[in-house]
Amino acid sequence: MDSHPDTRSNTVVVIGGGPAGLMAAEAIASHNLRVELYDAMPSVGRKFLLAGVGGMNITHSEPFEPFLSRYGPRRPAIEPLLRNFTPQQLRDWIHGLGIDTFVGSSGKVFPTQMKAAPLLRAWLQRLRDSGVRLHVRHRWLGWDRAHRLRFAAPHGEIAIAADATVLALGGGSWARLGSDGAWVELLQQRGIAIAPLQPANCGFDIGWSEHFRQRFAGEPLKTVALQFIDASGASIGKLGECVITANGIEGNLIYAFAAHLRERINQTGSAQIGIDLAPDWSLEKLSAELTRPRGSRSMSSHLQSRVGIRGVKAGLLREVLGADGFGDPLRLAAAIKSLPLTLRAPRPLDEAISSAGGVPFEALDRRLMLTQLPGVFCAGEMLDWEAPTGGYLLSACFASGRAAGNGAADWLRQQA
Repeated sequence: MDSHPDTRSNTVVVIGGGPAGLMAAEAIASHNLRVELYDAMPSVGRKFLLAGVGGMNITHSEPFEPFLSRYGPRRPAIEPLLRNFTPQQLRDWIHGLGIDTFVGSSGKVFPTQMKAAPLLRAWLQRLRDSGVRLHVRHRWLGWDRAHRLRFAAPHGEIAIAADATVLALGGGSWARLGSDGAWVELLQQRGIAIAPLQPANCGFDIGWSEHFRQRFAGEPLKTVALQFIDASGASIGKLGECVITANGIEGNLIYAFAAHLRERINQTGSAQIGIDLAPDWSLEKLSAELTRPRGSRSMSSHLQSRVGIRGVKAGLLREVLGADGFGDPLRLAAAIKSLPLTLRAPRPLDEAISSAGGVPFEALDRRLMLTQLPGVFCAGEMLDWEAPTGGYLLSACFASGRAAGNGAADWLRQQA
């Protein structure tokens, strides 16, 4: 039942039931406005729930300045949103739902139960209590000639009049969960220039031999360091883990540099990285150990006994160096410290954790309203920004949803 049936005059429609859309709905309802939320899927928050399957990483506890740096070139646009809803304020908001959080060893922040479902259940109850009405299985089709919102509903097409609209339709990854990017054409039809959607936080193709692929696909590369020369010529590196795939390589260590790597591929057709397979060893020590006499032992046995490298790391060295290089102790030592890999293409958009591209901030005012479509606001991953995994994606989705919701309420006040 609508808890405010008589006092609320304006209706705001939110399209999209992910974190950004739900946060926009909460912000709007706090201004005593009617909120009707529509989502194409049978239930809301599907991608949010999937993100929580392996442990719901909600935000990050690092100091605010390095936190802001994770948004790269889009920091100037994202920073005001995050200053108005900081990671600590996000944690406080979660606590207000009755969900405790803790900081993991890496600085990531998790709900105590490590799951998204309890948080989502408590949140939806709060939204319903505030009068927000949810409509699932309603796919947005754009606008009709009377500027009403068109939806494909379970019993046929409907048209809804809204005093303001918040679009929070997600990016282009995980189409089966609702983020299919179908909104791009609908906005382009209204004259909005959209930056092409591209994969972010994604794996990359390398092109392994069939032998290596069959033997090592799915194997993790643990305690390695990635090295990369960025566009300015500066060497950047990071310690972590990644995973060998049938096509190439993926994992958190790769995702941290995915934007740089994707752009390099866009510009030059490929991207070069180096993998340090033994970060705790110096080149001199490796060279000394591997040049020791090995007698009748194979180089693989020698490598394992002297340096402790075996399995997928040894297989990767053989794959890249070939038999001759693998048998040369000095070349082998150098490759262990910086194994060159050529990344040929990012994996397809629908496989990516998130997407880059979308509605440019230049098309929006400070309230996240489209300047060409007054009364239409945008939030979440459909905006043109990206960030690595680690809580940064969700933090900006929550913050932009809150900003768009408050922006819609502010705009409506000005129209009164």
